[in-house]
Amino acid sequence: MRTLAFQMPDRGGGPTGPRIRVGRPSRRSRTLLMTLGVLAVLGMAFTMFSGFWTDWLWYRSVDYSSVFTTTLSTKIGLFFVFGLLMAAAVGFNIWLAHRLRPPLSAMSVEQQNLDRYRMGIAPYKKWILLAITALVGLVAGASAGSQWRTWLTWVNGVDFGRKDPQFQLDVSFYAFDLPWYRFLLGFGFAAVILSLIAAAVTHYLYGGLRLSSPGAKATGAATGHLSVLLGLFVALKAVAYWLDRYGLAVKSSDFKATDNWTGLRYVDANAYLPAKTILFCIAVICAVLFFATLWRRTWQLPVIGFGLMVLSALLIGGLYPAIVQKFQVQPNEQAKEAPYVAKNIDATRYAYDIGDTEVSPFSGRGAAPDKKPELRGQADQAASIRLLDPNIVSPTFQQRQQIRSYYGFPENLDVDRYTVEGQTQDTVIGLRELDLNGVPKRNWINDHFRYTHGYGVVAAKGTEADNEGLPVFTEYDLPSQGQLGTYQQAVYYGEKTTQYSIVGGPQEEIDYSKDGQEVGTRYQGKSGVSLSNPLNRAAYAVAFSEPQILYSGAIGEGSKILYNRTPKERVEAVAPWLTIDGDPYPAVIGGKIQWIVDAYTTSNGYPYASRTTLGDTTSDSLTTDQRAVIAQQDRVNYIRNSVKATVDAYTGEVKLYEWDTKDPVLKTWMKAFPDTVEPRSAISDQLMAHLRYPQDLFKVQRELLTRYHVEDAETFLSGSEVWQVPDDPTNKVGEAVPPYYLSMKMPGQSEQAFSLTTTFTPNGRDNLSAFMAVNAEAGAEDYGKIRVLKLPTSTTVQGPKQVQSAFNSEQDIAETIRLLSGGDSQVEYGNLLTVPLDEGLLYVEPVYVRGGGLKYPLLRKVLVSYNGQTAFEDTLAQALDKVFGAGGEAQPPEEETPPGEETPPVKGDATLDEALKDVQKAFDAGQEAFKKGDWEAYGRAQEDLEEALKRAEEARAPSAGD
Repeated sequence: MRTLAFQMPDRGGGPTGPRIRVGRPSRRSRTLLMTLGVLAVLGMAFTMFSGFWTDWLWYRSVDYSSVFTTTLSTKIGLFFVFGLLMAAAVGFNIWLAHRLRPPLSAMSVEQQNLDRYRMGIAPYKKWILLAITALVGLVAGASAGSQWRTWLTWVNGVDFGRKDPQFQLDVSFYAFDLPWYRFLLGFGFAAVILSLIAAAVTHYLYGGLRLSSPGAKATGAATGHLSVLLGLFVALKAVAYWLDRYGLAVKSSDFKATDNWTGLRYVDANAYLPAKTILFCIAVICAVLFFATLWRRTWQLPVIGFGLMVLSALLIGGLYPAIVQKFQVQPNEQAKEAPYVAKNIDATRYAYDIGDTEVSPFSGRGAAPDKKPELRGQADQAASIRLLDPNIVSPTFQQRQQIRSYYGFPENLDVDRYTVEGQTQDTVIGLRELDLNGVPKRNWINDHFRYTHGYGVVAAKGTEADNEGLPVFTEYDLPSQGQLGTYQQAVYYGEKTTQYSIVGGPQEEIDYSKDGQEVGTRYQGKSGVSLSNPLNRAAYAVAFSEPQILYSGAIGEGSKILYNRTPKERVEAVAPWLTIDGDPYPAVIGGKIQWIVDAYTTSNGYPYASRTTLGDTTSDSLTTDQRAVIAQQDRVNYIRNSVKATVDAYTGEVKLYEWDTKDPVLKTWMKAFPDTVEPRSAISDQLMAHLRYPQDLFKVQRELLTRYHVEDAETFLSGSEVWQVPDDPTNKVGEAVPPYYLSMKMPGQSEQAFSLTTTFTPNGRDNLSAFMAVNAEAGAEDYGKIRVLKLPTSTTVQGPKQVQSAFNSEQDIAETIRLLSGGDSQVEYGNLLTVPLDEGLLYVEPVYVRGGGLKYPLLRKVLVSYNGQTAFEDTLAQALDKVFGAGGEAQPPEEETPPGEETPPVKGDATLDEALKDVQKAFDAGQEAFKKGDWEAYGRAQEDLEEALKRAEEARAPSAGD
């Protein structure tokens, strides 16, 4: 038998030339290169180790090492399990495809070309297989490790005790189970697709698949192998169709001009749901046909089945629902969608804890003129009007109580309440925190060893100012003294404390200044990580990219490093499953300064509940990076203020307290991280007195209540009752008005309660729609009770923007403002507070003046408005006296014209008639613009209407001689 010998072609042919001998590197060079390589590898390894080691040391220092170990072990477990599964799946299919290769390839041109590759990789087949499986395993493992939250909630999930209205499954299935099933499904798809690609390439390389060779395009073995993989893919698609049925209850859709609607609508229940069931059955049959090729060795039937499945997906899953929507829903949308909207309303109100909102009618017109003198006394009892705006007076605190340049206050101070001599008063409070920008000489020692902390609390009465317009301080000076008693004043942990400090060693710290002398101290708290051993110092030198930590003589026995020092950072680190409120606030409790941090449990899987983006709904005109809610882009449709946390300003100790004892999401996480959250009973009475309803939750709820105050589905669909949160009229940034803390009485309440309040206006208009308040006092029986005063749509009551505009446009007030703004002075408007008072709304706004050589604002005037009457006086008492006719001349109330009657002209008939015509013209233009949804034109019409009304009022007013 004649044999064929294949030889590689001779690549020679040119002149050889002189040979150059390339010498091998010397032994010394090889040793040096090897040493450098080993050092580089060790350096990279230590860099990775230092991150792990410093994290472990930090968690151990705050006594939350179980959070670190649970999270790390879960990530590692998922990494290895799913990494090995992916590597095994891909590796097995490559091995199987190689094993099923034909014994002898046909000698076609295609196979001759492939022979070169086969011969080239033959010596390295095992290594190539190992490299491919390791790569896909690492990628899959890393992806699976990021699902540690999904795994922990699935394993530890607790029932909600509520079922979805469509499938009658407990909500926990959607919140905890469905996300894990979807991850498994996605992993399965990835494994099958990668295995299919790897198997197809291997079969092609070894002749099992042929693209251009004569004869059969695939061997029987290759056909069977690839058919099984395609069958697995189609089987997974069947599972996906089945899960998609439940996914309809939590899918987002664009409905009624909003993209955050979730839950089934008419077309989902009557078209998509049966379509998914039919497609599931078709996919199962198609998968069986692919598996049958193991015996039939032909792809004819499975290919036909797959084509039918794709066609069915287009027709049943796409075209049919579109037909139902077009010809069944749209002609009678309100009747078809109403039952599903009702389910969405019920689920949303429960998921955001607004289901018990009490909506009461409120006229907003105020008392009759003859009753106004009585209201003067009632005004004092209705609310403790806070004249000190915590968002304006920070510079005043800074200038009057900074004491040293290296201390500072937050841009936005906080409002709390303190009981002094039996009287509870609203208090504006801030901590004198360290500000390194004011350190006289900046260097590494001063920044991290000498200037390490702030000192003391500064507080002032919220309802008063002295004769100069300055706050009435109840805690002041350095060291701080006043009405708060004795407490540990050093502030090592605070909102402005973002740098690391090294304390407790040979280097003394500056504690505070007294009589011009710096008082020294050494930190005695238990927090911080020890730097006494070289390993820790080396790890932190690498982690913080600061080599001086390794060799500095300022570090010695007893030295500890403090970092992660803001309250939000610490709570977020020890409870990574919580969403943190954007406004931690300090309180003096039991001889300590404690930061109080509100934290939320959230879910994105509550069926039928509409979604919201936390970053959007919690932003307002005062939101800054410091006060922004953590996880801003999180889209959620369930939220609870389930945890109250405290951070000790001196020791940094973090404590988590269970607040919502019924929240299933919190119970799930408490199972996953046992012994990290203390029971609600552990909250002391002193701490309870300072807990309050959180702002960010209130903002989310008020945004939802702009639509979901409506419980009737048909009214909801009509959109006639949609409200909006008005823009802040005292701030030109165009953002929503912030909610305000205020001690006040709502109608029906017998005494004042510390409350959080806001207002609503109709969508696209500026008049008032409703006033909302929640009892923010944690110790009260009705804590968290939301009350809404709904104004009738048939009347027009001034909203915040209109009240502010009325203030600014009144001639006497405008002239006074102009005088106050003279020279280099600047007028700043404080918070515009709204208080219900005898079926009317009392508006109060402090006015500050900054200038004349002063760097801080002083309270100079108080604006008050009630039922269209305004006053602009030096004090709140004077303004109230003037508005209610006590101690001053009250402005006459505006006379209302009965419907259908014209206002009789008093003088200047021609001018009045012209003004009235302009009123009617502007009103008609506004109505037309409103119908068209042209809000720009509507705004212009409202301005024209206001101007015409003003001219009409001036024309009908009697002259001085009449």
